[in-house]
Amino acid sequence: MKLKAKSSSWIETAKKKAALEAVKHVRDGYIVGLGSGSTAAYAIKEMGKIIQQKEWRTLGVPTSYQAMQLATENGIEITTLQEHPQLDL
Repeated sequence: MKLKAKSSSWIETAKKKAALEAVKHVRDGYIVGLGSGSTAAYAIKEMGKIIQQKEWRTLGVPTSYQAMQLATENGIEITTLQEHPQLDL
């Protein structure tokens, strides 16, 4: 059991690192696709922090209701593919 806990912890750390690396590519004015799952959740939370700190107007296109909720909770303005059919990231 102890091995599984360490493995799980390592996986979560890797997911968070991947999410933080992806968010480094977000810029002011971008239209960003917001995925689903735990890695996307890390990215959405970090993106929200950056948008608030830098006072950016970066919009998110969520792939699920959960992604939309998390984005809204973290200060990311939501849009749709109908409104913005081309994503920047």
